[in-house]
Amino acid sequence: MPETETSAAGAMEVRIFADEDSLARAAADQARTVLRTALREHGVAHAMFATGNSQFRFVDALVELPDIDWSAIEVYHMDEYVGLGTDHPASFCRWITERIVERVHPRAAHLFDGTADPRAECERYSALLEASTLDLCCLGIGENGHLAFNDPGVADFADPERVKVVELDEACRLQQVHEGHFPSITDVPREAMTVTIPALLGARRVLAVVPERRKAEPVRAAMEGPIAPSCPASALRQTPHAILYLDRTSAGLLQHR
Repeated sequence: MPETETSAAGAMEVRIFADEDSLARAAADQARTVLRTALREHGVAHAMFATGNSQFRFVDALVELPDIDWSAIEVYHMDEYVGLGTDHPASFCRWITERIVERVHPRAAHLFDGTADPRAECERYSALLEASTLDLCCLGIGENGHLAFNDPGVADFADPERVKVVELDEACRLQQVHEGHFPSITDVPREAMTVTIPALLGARRVLAVVPERRKAEPVRAAMEGPIAPSCPASALRQTPHAILYLDRTSAGLLQHR
């Protein structure tokens, strides 16, 4: 692998690659290893995936890899806007369906229903997660440092819930506009359902896939700032079974490399 650096941030391993393509291939290869190990040991694997523009190349690389028995893998995603149906281009359910489910046809796809009563839907999804242990959680870091939709104002490192309804902060909603999912911030829903930080990081293996220059500041805050809910991604530094994948641009502001 064209890996440029390997280091640590707290308990977490950090791998920095020359570019986004090499990052994506390396993370996909690691994800395949985790999934195949789970299948060999348990006969079934449970994998959760982030959605968003920063995950495109990683997911493309993963679904194109051979030797993954997707017919024995159950797929989950980690958040959804309240009130959005799968007919909306910004629906994360639609993202997972088009980019993973329709391409590899997993054993099951456990998806949020954005049009359902949100609190009842959180209870339903929480029960799904309680019934299974995630073998793999592949997540990103938001421009405000969020993990899933755990923004700084609602993130809780000891959250007693697995899934909850949250109010999205302005920075998070602006990111959705900048990525082209909504025409303006007034079009972005104010509420979402999200898997909480303890549930995300409770997976047996966590891969944080974080390319792109626009992620350099939240990466710096997560890796070198205080470990606190003000930067939700800083919780990764307390997660020894996590690996952070960066490229040179997303690692560009780190001082201690």
